[in-house]
Amino acid sequence: MRNALGLMLASFVASVVITAVWFWTAAPRANISAPQTVAAATTKPLPPPPAANPAKSIARDDIETTGSIAEKLAAAPLAPMKSACANPDALGVARVVEIDTTGGPGFGFEHFKQLDFLTDKEVVLTFDDGPWPSNTPAVLKALADECTKAVFFPIGKHATFHPEILRQVAAAGHTIGAHTWSHANLNSKKMTEQLAKDEIEKGYSAVRLALGAAPAPFFRFPELQHAPAAMAYLGSRNIAIFSCDLDSFDFRAKSAEQIVATVMTKLDKQGKGIILMHDFQKHTAEAMPTLLRRLKAGGYKVVQMKARATVQTLGEYDEALIKEIKVPVASTRPIGRVVQTVSQ
Repeated sequence: MRNALGLMLASFVASVVITAVWFWTAAPRANISAPQTVAAATTKPLPPPPAANPAKSIARDDIETTGSIAEKLAAAPLAPMKSACANPDALGVARVVEIDTTGGPGFGFEHFKQLDFLTDKEVVLTFDDGPWPSNTPAVLKALADECTKAVFFPIGKHATFHPEILRQVAAAGHTIGAHTWSHANLNSKKMTEQLAKDEIEKGYSAVRLALGAAPAPFFRFPELQHAPAAMAYLGSRNIAIFSCDLDSFDFRAKSAEQIVATVMTKLDKQGKGIILMHDFQKHTAEAMPTLLRRLKAGGYKVVQMKARATVQTLGEYDEALIKEIKVPVASTRPIGRVVQTVSQ
């Protein structure tokens, strides 16, 4: 009896010992309390980097980069945000071309034959002699209603008279060049090279001061009178010269209907071209809504011309003009902040 009890007790003790050993060595609990690790393989040290080249960085040589946001903002000014066109059947802008004005290229087959960049049914809208009250804003409204763009060649004096209107032209996204200071004929016999230079540079300085920013290096001679010496000077300043492909002769027109008829007759005959008009003229402002609709109906498409870089005005002309006009033409204060009716 005693032998049987001793045998059972011995078997129980043995089973307890075996269970304890299994629990602390083979059970999953062991993996949680002591995670397994693998020794890292021994690697060879990296070769030393090549000596820095001050002209090139490794990143720029080996990796194609587009530049950080900060670099992009510093490289170019922010472009105005594009607003959606409210007119579903608008004339619009078919394409935008960028002009490299190096050397003073000429545009407009009236005088320059080398650069034929327009395709069939393409037109460039251009306006001279502004800015002017009522007329220029009316032209701007017509262009905005058709969601299209143009090139403006303002007279320097007019820019100083009405800087707020010229800033409206810029705010609408149009291209702005220059058209001399006083609309003087630079090909006149009395015009010296120095006087012609003064007309050109003073005109650009006036536009710059009115806008508070540099205009495009685009220039149109008054009366399309291209003086050889002045053309050479413009070339040395890398300013493009504009003539036209067809002249509206709107300054002679007796009505808006006559302007529309003149432009469309010439355009249908030529098939394309740079159109010369004047936002200074009342009848031109009146003609624009109808003319733009006629262009759309005739299958014509507008090309906007922009310059790759702005013109660098000359400091001596900027300073002389500021002293001459004696007022800050680039003031951003609206007229209502300057002049108020206090009694009526």
